[in-house]
Amino acid sequence: MKLPRRQFLHLAVGAVPLSALSCITRAHAYPTRPVRWLVGFAPGSAADTVVRIMARWLEDRLGQPFIVENKPGAATNISVQAAVTAPADGYTLVYLSTSTAINASLYQTLPFDVSRDIAPVAGLINFPFVMLVRPSFPAATVAEFIAYARANPGKIRTASFGTGTTSHLACEWFKKMAGVDMIHVPYRASAAAHIDLIAERVDAMFDTLTAPLPHIRSGALRALAMAGTARYGALPDIPTISETVPGYDIAGWTGVGVPKATPREIIQQLNRDINAGLSDPAVQAQFGQVATTPIVFTPAEFGTFLATEIAKWGEVVKFSGAKVD
Repeated sequence: MKLPRRQFLHLAVGAVPLSALSCITRAHAYPTRPVRWLVGFAPGSAADTVVRIMARWLEDRLGQPFIVENKPGAATNISVQAAVTAPADGYTLVYLSTSTAINASLYQTLPFDVSRDIAPVAGLINFPFVMLVRPSFPAATVAEFIAYARANPGKIRTASFGTGTTSHLACEWFKKMAGVDMIHVPYRASAAAHIDLIAERVDAMFDTLTAPLPHIRSGALRALAMAGTARYGALPDIPTISETVPGYDIAGWTGVGVPKATPREIIQQLNRDINAGLSDPAVQAQFGQVATTPIVFTPAEFGTFLATEIAKWGEVVKFSGAKVD
């Protein structure tokens, strides 16, 4: 017997399990209200700028506001803790970064375990790191810098944007791999360190490329080398540290997480939408203006990457002896 088309479709839908329909409905409905995005850095910071670029993309694509909520403090731990205790419904995202991986071993006790309590969603961008020196520093290459440091142990003053930060630990890792001894001079932020570096009150610094780029282009600071394994496209003449110190590789990275029990279909949807944004030429151009490059992961790939970074930075923290109560 041939069923009328309307009756056939009705029976076909009725054959779909209710649980599957529930998942489909949730995925198609999300989001139906504003989504907040927790960021552990202050408004106007490079992290804040990057998140707002992607938030605008997601708003246009999904038709709901993505509200950036800045929660600076405790090296991003405050923002991660807020995400851990938020409802796992897809309406709270959290900005994850290199600091997230460092904190897992830097802090003796934390009220959360990021690997256990946060579900990875997607990568976001890579912050290239650069090795800077004061204008008159007597070394034009990494090899010359190492030779000078070995001839003057404990005399090179190396600034950072805080004890236990990527800036500090990048220097500690360089000391270990290059076999040199330098003095660490911590600051509260990059801007203050740049002032003293330009004034030649300190000698060197490892920093994200974003903040010092105008000083590099003006000649107020010298970029000795990039800290990653590849040269930066906009500054092709600046070599990498690894060209002199094989295996040295430091970069800042960022990504997106959600509370652990967030439905899988929402995580997958967010991953697709974020990755679509990272592939958009207009978004890529905006990221390029702040000296960053997109990194694309599946949720599983980002989870594996995060675990690798936690282990890597744990080794660096152990070597440096850095501790935060």
